[in-house]
Amino acid sequence: MDESVWPPTPPERGQPRIGSRSSPARSLGVVDGRVLRAMAVSPTMVWERRYRDLVIVCDIVTTLFVVAVATALIGGLHRLDEAHALGTIAAVLCSLPVSRAWSQNCLGEGTEEFRRVGQGLLVAGVLVALGGLLAGALEVKPWVFYVVPGVAAAIFPERYLLRRFLHRKRRMGECLLPVIVAGHPDTVLDLIERTKAASHVGWRVEAVCTPPGAGATDVLGVPVMGGLDDLAEHVRRGGYRVVVVTADQYWTPRRLQQLAWDLEGTSADLVVAPTLMEIAGPRLNVSGVFGMPLLRVTAPAFRGFRRVIKEFVDKLGAALLLLAAAPVMAAIAIAVKLGDWGPVIYRQRRVGRDGQTFTMFKFRTMVTGAHGKRGRLTSDHDSAGPLFKMRHDPRVTRVGALLRRYSVDELPQLVNVLRGHMSLVGPRPPLPEETEQYAPEVHRKLLVKPGLTGLWQVSGRSELSWEESVRLDLRYVEDWSLALDMAILWKTLRAVIVGRGAY
Repeated sequence: MDESVWPPTPPERGQPRIGSRSSPARSLGVVDGRVLRAMAVSPTMVWERRYRDLVIVCDIVTTLFVVAVATALIGGLHRLDEAHALGTIAAVLCSLPVSRAWSQNCLGEGTEEFRRVGQGLLVAGVLVALGGLLAGALEVKPWVFYVVPGVAAAIFPERYLLRRFLHRKRRMGECLLPVIVAGHPDTVLDLIERTKAASHVGWRVEAVCTPPGAGATDVLGVPVMGGLDDLAEHVRRGGYRVVVVTADQYWTPRRLQQLAWDLEGTSADLVVAPTLMEIAGPRLNVSGVFGMPLLRVTAPAFRGFRRVIKEFVDKLGAALLLLAAAPVMAAIAIAVKLGDWGPVIYRQRRVGRDGQTFTMFKFRTMVTGAHGKRGRLTSDHDSAGPLFKMRHDPRVTRVGALLRRYSVDELPQLVNVLRGHMSLVGPRPPLPEETEQYAPEVHRKLLVKPGLTGLWQVSGRSELSWEESVRLDLRYVEDWSLALDMAILWKTLRAVIVGRGAY
């Protein structure tokens, strides 16, 4: 079939939709007088499948290796426990797909992939324990409490390394999903800017469809292909993997439903960007009421069982980190003291949860009396908002500059975490004078405890603008979850080691 006449006229409602990504479809046969066609496999679909296959193979190999080592250590080389080994392998390799940890739509971005892996391994541990109880085998304990956690300790870093490999490819312009966006140029512009700033997500906007009268020929260099009425036809012709619909009066429920029908038979995923751009994760739920799909937005949950777990992790983590960092903190204290013989610890009033003030501790990185000299530097600071920051602050000491680069000046705040004033993860603790300049919506940062680290620290730190740091702090408040906390803690370690963005 000639591509110039592909795709054919969309079928009537009720007939199967057919389409092509980048090449003509091939015929599968005729049913009730209708020709059924299979979509040709595109390069995008090939690398997606290959990456998923790579993840599955690596999970299997990792599981087999950990179980083999554990079998030798538990039973000895001369008394291998094949039954428990095979049962553990079966439990892990069945639980991962059941928890959708191998689902293609969660691989490579966000915390959902790791949440599903953790859920699958937790189920695997329960299955191994139940199997041992049913068989009356008390020697199953090491397999539940050591082997399955050992598999988790190996699979999580393995998934992280695979993701780093994928993200490196995406930064080089490879392994990206071709995207077409439909909506008003203003909302489309925001989406394009976000995809360019976050290449690790894997989206590359290649075309735009705008409503009649928009008058734009391109949006941030991305060509406008036509109007919203032509969207489905462009998708079938252009080989797009994702179709994003942004907020616009054109998209009535009837038109969105028709678009979903028109995209059936293509490989394109339809994504509707809601107006609640910064709310996601566990707060959003889709449910059917009266035959209508309704998006439920629950209130942020700052109490309950998950909050108890967060408090426990905060206290335990702070205590362990203080013990582990004690020698480093002693060395830092000596270096700060020898620098100018001033005080080692700097105390400052900060605003915490619900607007309550507390004394925050830091290693002193500036000259004595630095806060009193701030007024003379106000006109030279690098932030457009109430947050004061200066790239080459003359008040910073030589020792302090090194401490700030690697953020080790924040270590005494672990005491604040133990005392309950702060959390390991949360928004930046503001000064009282900063909160006086907050817009009403920014006060939502104070709904949770401030954190030793947070989204803004792992997303650019001091290089971020005031607006961007506020957006990230509010996003944390809106979307808080234990999985997000774990991801931030992991990224904080990497950010501190690299030392990028701090001054």
